[in-house]
Amino acid sequence: MHRSAPRLTRILACAAVPVMLVVAGCSSDSDSGSGTPDKGKGSASSAPSGGQTTKAPEPAKFAELPEVCKSISAKTTESLVPKAKAKNGTAAASSDTASRGGCSWNGLDDKGVKGSQYRWLDVSFYRYESDASLGSGEKRAQENFAKELAKIQATEGAKKLKTSDSAGLGDEAKAVTYEVRKTGEDFTYASVVARTGNVLVLLTYNGAGYAGADTPSDKTILTGAVKASKEAVAAVAAANK
Repeated sequence: MHRSAPRLTRILACAAVPVMLVVAGCSSDSDSGSGTPDKGKGSASSAPSGGQTTKAPEPAKFAELPEVCKSISAKTTESLVPKAKAKNGTAAASSDTASRGGCSWNGLDDKGVKGSQYRWLDVSFYRYESDASLGSGEKRAQENFAKELAKIQATEGAKKLKTSDSAGLGDEAKAVTYEVRKTGEDFTYASVVARTGNVLVLLTYNGAGYAGADTPSDKTILTGAVKASKEAVAAVAAANK
């Protein structure tokens, strides 16, 4: 049976909740500089008591972040999220766009009696500055790479969770696939954590079938997530040319 408009409205509202959670969760980890670099500290050596000096960490590789909603091509977002409510993406609020930013797309492709397919895509960037007390930007990004991966692997209610390496995505990358049941439906997820220099790229793609439509396979969702992640990682280098 075809679901009513109010029912689909409630479904979309519930499914889109993680958009804000991703940015909020990543910007509040235990690293005091996570996502919010302390500018100006990494350019000079500190001088502890006793006359000893500490060598300043190497400068951060990347000084800029790309325009997040344009970091993934329109062709790719249209193929991954048909019938997106906001074709150009919805930017996440950020008080420091040079250090962090996010963008998301979600939509329901309604095929009438053949059912509907829901898709959601979210990408976030976090840039870490070099700091005399915290270390180089790259070191800080490496530390937070491990933290963000652990958060995904600990997703509440996740089933059939698998973690794999993702070659060709920056300096290091991991992909996690899993299933979560919510709003009465089974959702297939693929989350990618990638690091390029001192920048982390976090991308999540998920989907579900409604009104009798099939749940998308983990292979389909993972392939889409990796494709979008490659574009996002490449956008970091392009923004710093």
